[in-house]
Order: sequence, then C-alpha cells, then structure tokens
Amino acid sequence: MDIRPTENLNQISVTEFLLMGFSIDPNNQTLLLVMGLFSYLLTLAGNLTIITLIRIDQHLQTPMYFLLGKLSFVEICYISTTHPKILWDLLSGDKTISYIECALQMYFFVAFGGTECVLLSAMAYDRYVAICHPLHYTLLVNKTVHRRLLVATWSIGPLNSTINTAMVFSLDFGQSNEINHFFCDIPPLLCLSCSDIFISQMVTFTVSGCVIILPFCLTLLSYILIVSSVLKICTAHGRIKVFSTCGSHLTVVRIFYGTIIYTYIWPSAAHSVEEDCLISVLYAIITPLLNPLIYCFRNKEVQGPFGKLLERAVYNCKF
Repeated sequence: MDIRPTENLNQISVTEFLLMGFSIDPNNQTLLLVMGLFSYLLTLAGNLTIITLIRIDQHLQTPMYFLLGKLSFVEICYISTTHPKILWDLLSGDKTISYIECALQMYFFVAFGGTECVLLSAMAYDRYVAICHPLHYTLLVNKTVHRRLLVATWSIGPLNSTINTAMVFSLDFGQSNEINHFFCDIPPLLCLSCSDIFISQMVTFTVSGCVIILPFCLTLLSYILIVSSVLKICTAHGRIKVFSTCGSHLTVVRIFYGTIIYTYIWPSAAHSVEEDCLISVLYAIITPLLNPLIYCFRNKEVQGPFGKLLERAVYNCKF
C-alpha cells in the first residue's frame, strides 16, 4: 500500500489505488480472463462492423445510421477505458493503478458515458421526427441539426466529466487505498475518501443528474409521442412495422439508462458493494457488447448489408 506523508503530519497522500472488484478465488481468474477477452474482442468486432457497414452501404447513409455509427464509435472508446486494465489485472494479478491513471480512467469513462446519454437522446429525437413528422423529416433533421447535435454530444459529456473528476480528486484519500470496484468510478471513490464528501456528493449528483436525467426525459418524451402516434394507425401490421424501426434503440436505452440511474442517481446506501459491481458490469461491459448484436440481428435494414459483407468475406477467403 503506497501512502506517503504530506507536509501536514496529520494527513497522508495516496499515490496509487488497489482495484479489489475481482478479488475472488484464484481458480476462477483464468475463466474470467477468457470471458473478458472474448467479450472485449466481440464488442470491438461488432461495433467496427456497424461502422464499416454504414460507410460502405448507401442505404444506411441516413441520419439515423449516421448517429448509430457515432454510437458504435463511442461504445468502442467507452469500453476501452476500463476493459484493457481489467484484463491486465486478471492476467498479471497486479491490481494497482496509479493516482494519475485512476483520474484519467474516471475522466474518460464518465466523458464517454455522458456522451452516450446525449447521443441516445438524439437518436430518440430522430425516430420521433421520422415516425410522427415523416413529411418534414428532411427539414427537421438536416445537416445543420446534425452539427448542433454532434456539438452538444461531444461537449456535454467531457464538461460533465471535468467537473466530476475535479470534485472527486480534490478530496483526500489516506485511510485506505483499496477501491471496492473493478475500475475507478465516482461512487466507490467517494466512499473511500477521508474528507467531508457532502459538497462533492451534491455537485456530482446535480451535474451527473442533469446529464443523465434530462436526456432520459427527452428520450422518454420522444417515445411517449411515438407510441401515441403509432396507436392512431389503423392496422396491426402498420403498428408492428413502425415499432420495429425503433425497437432496437429502445432496447439499448432501457438497459443503459436503467443501470446508470441505479448507480449514479439512486442513493448509494440503498445498495451493497456487490450490487454496485454487478450493475457496473451491465452498463460498462454488457451494454457495449449488446449494442452491435441488437442492431445487427434485430434490425432488418442492417441484416441485409451484414449478410452481404459476410458473403464477400467468405468469397475473399476462398480465393
């Protein structure tokens, strides 16, 4: 445990942390390593496939799939902030992470998480316009709107992360350097601090709450209006067809928002450390993995180009 004294003898300074989230039976380390490596490679391959399909297939070069391509890129960055370190810890048994590395990991993880929140809300708005105002779609979702959405997406996430990271790492850490988690996240680090964390909790709760809840409310409003519009369609076939265009996105939204609201908005005293780790696995690992699977296998517009890409790959392998 690397803890150094400061000029004030009553305080000590932590220079590194120990990530204790996967401190389990060593006999299971190999299994977790294999599963973790497989899920990481599958996530990378799936999201890169979506980006490739959108770039090479003209039928997918629409505003919705433009946003989906950005989501896949964010998912790759999002999972890459934590997964390589997790794999290294499982492989080497070295659970240490330096103070600077921990701060950087939190910054990028929270930044990409906030970016995804805003991006999912933008995708919900796109579906609302496409379904409820199809005749005005090209007017309401044009290049100018695209640029504004992207500016908002890539500004809000990093700004939120800068505030949260600054508040958390302005605290003192001295009594212990063992983080009861498998990566550097806001709740476990607040619990670890020996400072008065009330102000930091209020700031992180308010800022993160705005970044999470506001896009969630906008997304929810979009789907309420979509459902209201769909129910006016006379035929059952027409309703199913319309719902199928936004079903994949809604699945991702339910999983992602449900887990992060539980972690960052729900009072931390209401759940245990084990529950925090389990929920974190869902939004930090499972959601990026499910994103390409849901969009590829539940979306007929993607299934066609995906099948052609596989056929082309098999043909090239033969010759």
